[in-house]
Amino acid sequence: MEGVRERQRGGGAARDGRSVAVLVYDGVRLMDVAAPLEVFGTAGALGGRYAPLVCSVDGSPVRTATGTLLGADAAATDLTGRAAPHTLVVPGSDDLPLGPPPDGLTDAVAALAAAAPRVASVCTGAFALGAAGLLDGRRATTHWRHAAALARRHPRTAVEPDAIFVADGRVCTSAGVTAGIDLALALVEADEGADLAREVARDLVVFLRRPGGQSQFSVAARTPVPRHEALRDLVRGIAADPAADHAPAALAARCGLSTRHLTRLFREQVGTTPAGYVEAVRVEAAQALLEAGGTVTAAAHRSGIGSDESLRRAFLRHLGVTPSAYRARFRTSGVPGAHDTLPRKVAHPIQGGDTGGPAVLPTLAP
Repeated sequence: MEGVRERQRGGGAARDGRSVAVLVYDGVRLMDVAAPLEVFGTAGALGGRYAPLVCSVDGSPVRTATGTLLGADAAATDLTGRAAPHTLVVPGSDDLPLGPPPDGLTDAVAALAAAAPRVASVCTGAFALGAAGLLDGRRATTHWRHAAALARRHPRTAVEPDAIFVADGRVCTSAGVTAGIDLALALVEADEGADLAREVARDLVVFLRRPGGQSQFSVAARTPVPRHEALRDLVRGIAADPAADHAPAALAARCGLSTRHLTRLFREQVGTTPAGYVEAVRVEAAQALLEAGGTVTAAAHRSGIGSDESLRRAFLRHLGVTPSAYRARFRTSGVPGAHDTLPRKVAHPIQGGDTGGPAVLPTLAP
């Protein structure tokens, strides 16, 4: 027990901070465990008030789905009273959607959740939360492959299969595997602010908030490098200044080609027309402006798209959502911080489609 308290005290900024207990069991997916541990551990190393630890039902080591033997810092029964975690994280396994949870897991989840101010699951860990009665009357998500099974098993839960994560009150659930990183980063942002969350994301080389689907990858990153030198210069110039005059005639004049020849080269080496490429770059620029909290009108103007209506049509073509809906879902300042006196409803990142309303991330004092 003293070892548990010592681990929770940790060092540096985590000494008087939030303990995060990740509950492991035989068959657990290793990435589901490692992802939130890395986020909260890195946040602690960068000055955040976190002390992550691993616990199992009885304190014994567990065998993960990869066959790796994973040790535990404590038994679930040790984490009571003053040793109770601030945040409980329940990772998933391939077996949870197929049958009842392993022996003792449901009781351990229920007991720890009763003591923890905040509860989160990664991937199919939502099935363990559901078995403990924590999802009744709540919105939740899980790995897309098992969303229908979660909805059937827990009919009182509103399952959102497209969401990367869902926060409903003090209970948070995330989609498959690496979505645990997204949720953990959002919780760090809620607790410690966007600056620290951004530093953690930068350290881990991940997106702070990914919009989901293929749109998380930049246009430049997914565009083949043109073989034609003049075309390479054009592509770089468009990305560097999306709002400039990039009409086909202007582009053709800049590289000394006819508009027809330029269009043929673009189709052959870039995979789209000059106008199509310019619009894609401008939509991406508008996304960044909206994520940073800019207005729809400002995003339309500064990205080079022009009017609100033009931006709306472009967003619907490329992303399937309106700019205002995108801004609500992905704005940088959208997660309530620990300094807020009143909760603010914010939208959560999704993988596509409408999720029926905003999520509220619980912000709790240490």
